[in-house]
Amino acid sequence: MARTLFRNARFFTADDVAWADAVVVDGESFAFVGAAADAPPVDETVDLGGRTVLPGFTDAHTHLLMMGEALGQVGLTDAGSLEEIQSRLSRARQSADGELRGRGWLFDAIPGGAPTSAMIDAVVSDIPVYLDANDYHSCWVNSAALSALGITRDTPDPIGGRIERDADGEATGMLYETAAQQHAWAHRDAVTTDAQRDAAVERVVEAYLASGVTGAVDMAFDGLALQALRRAAERGGLPLRIAAHWFVANTGDDEANLAQVAEATRLADAETTGVRVIGIKLVLDGTIDACTAAMRAPYADGTNAAPIWPAERLLPVVAAADAAGLQVAMHAIGDEASTLALDAIEHAIAVNGDLPRRHRIEHLEYAAPGTAERMARLGVTASMQPVHADPAIFANWAAQLGDDRADRAFAWPEYEDAGALLAFSTDAPTAPHEALANMYVAATRASALDPDSPAVHPQFALPLDRAIAHATRDAAASIGDGAWRGRIAVGQAADFAVLDTDPFTAGSGSLLTARVVRTVIAGRAAYEA
Repeated sequence: MARTLFRNARFFTADDVAWADAVVVDGESFAFVGAAADAPPVDETVDLGGRTVLPGFTDAHTHLLMMGEALGQVGLTDAGSLEEIQSRLSRARQSADGELRGRGWLFDAIPGGAPTSAMIDAVVSDIPVYLDANDYHSCWVNSAALSALGITRDTPDPIGGRIERDADGEATGMLYETAAQQHAWAHRDAVTTDAQRDAAVERVVEAYLASGVTGAVDMAFDGLALQALRRAAERGGLPLRIAAHWFVANTGDDEANLAQVAEATRLADAETTGVRVIGIKLVLDGTIDACTAAMRAPYADGTNAAPIWPAERLLPVVAAADAAGLQVAMHAIGDEASTLALDAIEHAIAVNGDLPRRHRIEHLEYAAPGTAERMARLGVTASMQPVHADPAIFANWAAQLGDDRADRAFAWPEYEDAGALLAFSTDAPTAPHEALANMYVAATRASALDPDSPAVHPQFALPLDRAIAHATRDAAASIGDGAWRGRIAVGQAADFAVLDTDPFTAGSGSLLTARVVRTVIAGRAAYEA
């Protein structure tokens, strides 16, 4: 492969020397980073026309198949009222075949924050309708869907989940946490064809490449996703660098839980095409918006939620995964859940001794004071999503807590100050997947969804260079790839994104209109606008 000089650009390196004006790519790696006048001889030269270049983004927490599917569903995140949701469903019904799926609705768009099947039935009653909430921890369905799922007043709540019921015990149309997974999502998996999954993978790859994303970490991996990514790789349609965490569900039985860890270990040790299985994913609690996150103190309405994984079930699983060399990623949004996660990691260290490990806690939307320092001591990565702090969706979050806990929401600087590794991601499709919009929220605490929403907690905004480093260098490091990718530096993989705007000079606001014009992975152009 030819040695290529890329010149006449501003390269943000996310490295010790932050800026360069030229790089040489030799094969799949950077062979030179510095001033164009000092570049070694090359076979060809590419003039980038003064554009700004960033290291390729790694979306360190995403859901690839779900995102690809979501891109083909009725979008409801910006539907600000029940009437608008109903209008969109009514229009979509005209072209729906068999059932209708939507995603992204917000609780504060629904009167009283209490969706019911009757609200959907009013506009679509003849076919099943499944609407995933914006946080993808709840599913709102109509009466036809309840019937298709076989849910009646006698259907029991699963471990870690709830079928919402009215005063007479009848299902109202809301499925929370594992009830959504075991009913609505299991049905989705059963009726979705391989061809539809393949189309979803193609959509997600196209969307990510156009956003400057060169790597992704799937955080709820299963056999269906594994097969879909393998098929894409065999077709030559999977240029993204993909790692995955195998989803482990709490069955309530230690033997069954540990069997899931053993399967993840087998996959991690096996040769896989298109994806590396590197760890396990555990969902310890729900979300603050739905009052299902496990909190030390109750919500504003006096309720609280227990962890989906109680300590007696969690500790053996984390210890077994740790002993097997798997990375453990634990979804923990509430402070009770993040404390439990760290207790489990400390237990694993005590049981297994001195091993190389870099475990992670996902989301950390509200964590107890001192959590960041404890994570730094234990070498635990803080995996956080700036787009979840978007002011356009913050009001309901804060209202559910109803007290000064909202003042420490998404406190990213705490993790920097403590010395914990901070990796940024989007958690798509629970939030928009676009990397530049994610950086806008990180650098401003203003809204990428609604320009009229004022910034919330601007004191937690980060300088743009640090925000980008968390989404490139640190996101790659969060899965152990920092030694070979994530920076524009000699010896690193030649993964980078070329922008049509320089947000460092034009200001953070330009991130909402800037476009990626070229995405390069391993020295080859994977996308060009």
